[in-house]
Parts: sequence; C-alpha cells; structure tokens
Amino acid sequence: MREGSSREDICGCTVLSGMTGSVSRRALRLASQLPSVCTFPGGRQQEFGRLLSAGRAPSSGSAPGPGSPSLITTPIFYVNATPHIGHLYSAVLADALYRAKILLGHEAKFATGTDEHGLKIQQAAEAAAEDPLEFCSRVSKEFRTLFQQSLVSYTDYIRTTEERHKNAVQHFWCVLRDKGYLYEGTYEGWYSVPDETFLSDSQVVERKDAFGNLIKVSMESGHKVEWTKEENYMFRLSEFRPMLLDWLKKNPYAIYPEKFHHLVVHWLQEEIPDLSVSRQRNRLKWGIPVPEDSTQTIYVWLDALVNYLTVAGYPEDHNHWYSGVHHVVGKDILKFHAIYWPAFLMAAGLQLPKQIYVHSHWTVNGQKMSKSLGNVIDPMERFSVYTADGFRYFLLRQGVPETDCDYYDDKVLKVLNAELADALGGLLNRCTGTRMNPDQVYSPFSNHCFPKRHYMGQSSRATIDDYKMIQLVEQLPLDVEHCFEKFQIYKALEAINFCIRLTNGFFQRHAPWKLDRKNAEDCCWLDTVLHVTLECLRVYGILLQPVIPALASKLLSRLAVGPQERGWRHLNFLAKYHNNICLFEGRKLGPDSGLLFNRLERTDKRQSKAQGR
Repeated sequence: MREGSSREDICGCTVLSGMTGSVSRRALRLASQLPSVCTFPGGRQQEFGRLLSAGRAPSSGSAPGPGSPSLITTPIFYVNATPHIGHLYSAVLADALYRAKILLGHEAKFATGTDEHGLKIQQAAEAAAEDPLEFCSRVSKEFRTLFQQSLVSYTDYIRTTEERHKNAVQHFWCVLRDKGYLYEGTYEGWYSVPDETFLSDSQVVERKDAFGNLIKVSMESGHKVEWTKEENYMFRLSEFRPMLLDWLKKNPYAIYPEKFHHLVVHWLQEEIPDLSVSRQRNRLKWGIPVPEDSTQTIYVWLDALVNYLTVAGYPEDHNHWYSGVHHVVGKDILKFHAIYWPAFLMAAGLQLPKQIYVHSHWTVNGQKMSKSLGNVIDPMERFSVYTADGFRYFLLRQGVPETDCDYYDDKVLKVLNAELADALGGLLNRCTGTRMNPDQVYSPFSNHCFPKRHYMGQSSRATIDDYKMIQLVEQLPLDVEHCFEKFQIYKALEAINFCIRLTNGFFQRHAPWKLDRKNAEDCCWLDTVLHVTLECLRVYGILLQPVIPALASKLLSRLAVGPQERGWRHLNFLAKYHNNICLFEGRKLGPDSGLLFNRLERTDKRQSKAQGR
C-alpha cells in the first residue's frame, strides 16, 4: 500500500464509483432476517451515535496526554516490485516521528510491513513459476533489508500472509457482517488488475496500445482495465458520509497537512457509493477467504487496512495501542485511509485514528519515477555513496509533505556537504581538535566572562549577537517539537541548521585560536567559547537523533554524552549560564573517530551536470 507501486497509483479513485448493480435474491432474503437496527439506515446512525457517546469511537486530532501510548504506522508496502525511494520516504518519516516520541519519553510502538494478497500477486507468482508465498517472502525480505540498512527502527513487521493477520481480518469481517453493514450484490464495471480497484466511466479513457489498438485504461495510473461483472459482498459506505464529515469538522487536524484535510472534505461533498469488499474466489484465490462463504475472497484493501488493528493486538487486546494511532501514508492512498478506513472503524464501533499524516511524492529530474524511463532511485545503491544517515537527512530535509519533491544527485551532494560535512561536522572538529582543545575536555564555563545579560559589565566579551544565539538555541527544542507535531520535519531541520550556522558564526566571531593561553583572561574566555559551542553541539546532537541516529550518536559520543544522557529531559542547555551545575563540565571527551561526515564528490560529472539543469 504505497505510492509508486502499481496498486497505489490511484490518487483518489473510488473503488466502486459509478457502477451499476442489482441486489441479489439471496441478499434480500438475508436482509429480511436482520434485526431492525441493520435494516434501517437511521437505526444504524443512532447506534453509532450511542457508540460515540460511550467513547468507543472518539474524535481524533488532539495530542495525546502525558504518557499516552502512540502507535506509528507506515502503509504496508505492496510486494509487486522491489523497494524504491518512495517506500523509504514513508518509512523514514514514520521512523523519525517514532524516534521523536521515544526521545520525548512517550510510550510508543512503530509498525511497518508488506501487503501480500491480490490478483496481481497471484498472476506475478504464476508468471514466475513460483509459489505465491515464496514469491511474497522473497520481496518482503528486500523491504526488511532496506529498513534495517536505513536504520528504520520498527517494533513490529507485519505481513498479511501471517496467521495472526488472517484471524484479525476474518474477525473484523464477522463484526461488520453481524452489525448488518455487509450485504450481497451483483455489480459490474471497469476493473484494473495492477491497481486492484474498480473504476467508473469517468475514471477511464481510451488510448492506443503498442500495436495501435484502442484500449481502455485508468486515467490516473494508465493501466489497462477490463469490464467485469460478479456477485460479491458490499459494505454500506454511503451511510457514513455525514458521520465522516462531522468527524472531520470536529477534528480539523485529523488529517494533516491541512490541504489534504480540505481535499477529503471536498470528496465527501458528493454522494459516495457502497463499496465492494470481496471478489469471487474463482478469480482471486490468493487472499483471505470470506468466513462461511467459500466462493468469496476478502477484497485486498479491506484485508490490508486491518493490518493496523493486527499490530495493535486485535481482536484480543488492542485498545492500549490503538487509542493513539498515527498513520503515515502517501497522498495516492489518501481516500482509502481517510474515508474507507474510518468508515470501517465506525461500523465496527472502534476508535478512529488520532491523526493521518499525508505526504506527497518524489519525482526524478521533474519526471515521475518509472521503470520504462529507467529513473527509479534504488536507496541501497545510494547508501553506498551518501550513507544511510546522509540519505535519511536529505529525504527529511528536502521532502515537503504538501508538495511533490524533485530528486537529483547534485542536490543531495550540495545539501549534505553544506549542512552535515561543513556546518555540523566542521564545527565539531574545530572545537574538539587537539590544537584548539589540547586537554580534550568538556571546557569549563565562566559566568564572569559570559554573565546573564542584565549583569553584563564593561569587561564582558559577549556581544548582543551571542545573547540572541543563546536565546534561539534555548527555544530550539520547543520549536523542533512543534514542527514534529505538525508533520513538518523539514522545518525542524531548517531551524536546527539555522542555529548551527549561528554557532559557527559565534565561533568565528570570537576566533578562540587567536587567544593567548598564557593570559588568564584570554584562557578563561577561550574555555567559555568552547563550552558554549560544545553545549550547542550537544543540543543539536540530541535533537537530530530521530533523523540521523548513527551520526547523532557519533557526535554525542565525541562529546562524552552517555547513552542514558541523550533524552529530551537531559537537554538542560548551558546550565552554568543559569547558575546551575553542568554535569559535563570537565569530562574527558570521547575518542576521536575521525570526521563526522566526509565531504562528497561527484562520481559522474556528466550526469550531475544534466541533473542540475
């Protein structure tokens, strides 16, 4: 379930929009046997209202309280192709959010995994002469390897072929069925096998194939569609439109960034049709069977979405984790997560997501990634050049969730050289090198040399710019926390980088290498300049842990900051400046392990030049 995969190039298509149908005789017979609350739409809405009042489907969008658990999820990725930069972007966004929660002292869990059912997988396995499960296991292993190499610290890796997931999906199906939200119907319309979705006439266009023949294709993905007619089970999605609108009205931050919240509200201004939630088993065998009906397979999107409940422990004990779930999804699967999934949860009487974070896509030199164009970015290949931390930093620094972002190698080099190698790494080297810091200690701070501003005397060497820098670094943790809450990690990194530049300016302005160590006043001021710089670096290292965990750890180890001293509560910036005790003052610095981040050189100048145009 991820942008860039064949199933996900849907961008808001309604799975059964515009399809014509007639209710089968068996469905009418079943409907007549259902209790009244399932027969009359109003009854179901009243039932849902009671669930809301009882707190079983609470509103979302508010921040969790202190100690409230958080479940961070990525989409589960469809195993129709090997992982690329788009998959990694989803994963590192979610990983950074998860690591930030841990840094802040929250209880948190982080789930990712692979989506392994569907007709396309069934056909791909047949074409490869492989058993479907072996086919899925091979590709799923590639995703797991990518995440391990890129330092994605998931706590649960879910595969939809697992028994625990099958049990959760079938239980969820029975809940929907028993509450009267499923019925049997006959529907016909266009179907895209690569996208695993039904399409309306308005979502289909005519194009010529490679042989000049006119064919029908999906307007969004360009994949060929075929007319299909079959008897299957339907979900009463149409009944939930007013409740979905009410949910979004009451929770303006349920979907973020704001533009995507508005987009979903716009979609809901139109009537939404009921949703097909099964396929005939003689067409789709590779999937979870419908309970008590051997002729039907549960539709892959319902199957896949339930993974979020599976990792929370559904159906036995899921409330602890699912009460604070935060989904990270690509914009192409927004409708599935912002309309279908909340409607399913409402129908089952379960809690709604706290937030759905939505991000846009990556293009390459202004073009959509495509196998045919040969421009798909392989993250593993880039790690060998930029390192995993470097590539993570680039994606999170340059990726803006609201808009598509363009990738080219020259841009990566410029960002990493300027911000990791020169600004951050250079600053660390300057204040910890043996020439500047021959004793290799966390230098002491002098309140006489750098007093509180209102105690400033004639002899102080601190300037107005120095005090402004101190103020901004003190404010930085709150700014970073706010940016993470707003799903604006790129702005958090922008704020950190701005302060790093200010600290470099502070160091350059006072030129401690020019001070006379034999002069007591000079020596005291030199130590103070070093102390302030080290304290700034310590703050940056702690705050950068969610984004570049290995590099941040290397930086903090060099500063002699222990593993148990790297949390949010340990920030305590410039304790001596505030007349408190600094635990780090006088410590021996950690071992010098070389440059924090090596400067990068172009490996293909012609390609880089073309990419930079």
